[in-house]
Amino acid sequence: QTQLNRIAQNYPAIPVITVDGIYGERTANSVRAFQRIFNLPQTGITDYATWYEISEIYVGVSRIAEPG
Repeated sequence: QTQLNRIAQNYPAIPVITVDGIYGERTANSVRAFQRIFNLPQTGITDYATWYEISEIYVGVSRIAEPG
């Protein structure tokens, strides 16, 4: 949830969600939006491919924010 919210700062089509550790409908919707943007099957489930892509994008957008 935290990583999705950070990615949403750069990709506003991804809904920001409450970080509560519960994989509810709002989290699934956010995951579906992420999957749609990054051309993954839109299941709303964080499978290995989705988790890998979230991790990769999170690292990328986090580095953008680092001072040079």
